[in-house]
Amino acid sequence: MAVIAYYAGDATGFRAYPTQQLTHIIYSFLHLQGTAFAFDNAKDQATVAALVTLKQQNPQLKVLLSLGGWGGCESCSQVFATAEGRTAFAASVKEVLLATHTDGIDLDWEYPAVEGPPGHRFVPEDRHNFTLLIQALRATLGASYEISFAAGGFPDYLQHAVEWQAVMPLVNRVNLMSYDLVNGYSTTTGHHTPLYSTSKQRLSVDSGVRFLDSVGVDPGKIVIGAAFYARVFSGVSPQGQGLYQAGKFKQTFNYQEFTDSLSTAQGFVTYWDAVAQAPYAYSSSRREFASFDDAKSIRLKTRYARAKGLGGIMFWELTGDKPRHGLLERLYRAAR
Repeated sequence: MAVIAYYAGDATGFRAYPTQQLTHIIYSFLHLQGTAFAFDNAKDQATVAALVTLKQQNPQLKVLLSLGGWGGCESCSQVFATAEGRTAFAASVKEVLLATHTDGIDLDWEYPAVEGPPGHRFVPEDRHNFTLLIQALRATLGASYEISFAAGGFPDYLQHAVEWQAVMPLVNRVNLMSYDLVNGYSTTTGHHTPLYSTSKQRLSVDSGVRFLDSVGVDPGKIVIGAAFYARVFSGVSPQGQGLYQAGKFKQTFNYQEFTDSLSTAQGFVTYWDAVAQAPYAYSSSRREFASFDDAKSIRLKTRYARAKGLGGIMFWELTGDKPRHGLLERLYRAAR
């Protein structure tokens, strides 16, 4: 099964991590320049060149380039609305992949046909235009390059953004962003990346997988998401240890910071939700609630992916991990 890391670091940061445990690393992000798939600067190009050298030790590793990200696809709706735009983009993707010796593209358009970042255009036609975009990419790239895309884990995206039966035969996988299910817009706390739904929270890894199964997506092409970071809410009452209470999103911080940021010195006590199969923490002194993945939840997600015959597990983002004895090592052991 695939073990996929998104990577947003520089040309050296990844060397601290056990990248030999990965099947894929996805560099994040390139953007549109006009209709072209393009690097923002020479530094990003140097980072990708450095990532490609990992294949010398790990020849099976695939290095993919991602388009967009949150806030990074402002003109996608407009560019991909025309045949000319899609054709020019697909041609530019092939040029970049050939020039960088990389293995494919991951589309992280947030989002076709449904609301994304403030001010970004979204129209119902995006849904079919996304299909046409995938068709153009596959026709241009042929069978040897990989195509994947990141999918929102929430119902509006799953139901309205993608023509699943038309798109999935043409791509290698869909990376289900089964994190940020409680996010910066949320006014109530909850699990941001739970494995299972609860009576008070419908959204979960499993609810996303069940939807994809219901529309006929091949389980072997579904990759579920894990989060190497916490989401913290402030102004949260102690009822239920802060879970499912009113609160205001405060910040995120990475797994490698948990020892300090989620410590007893900060007043945090960590709990386990046996239904959601997810950890959470509450500090009564700070009136703060935190939702995250940990070693146990990562292990259970990976076992779930194996048991369901899914394509694998991906995570955002590699530099959030501890370089040694981190979540990637737990994921890798569970995947094997």
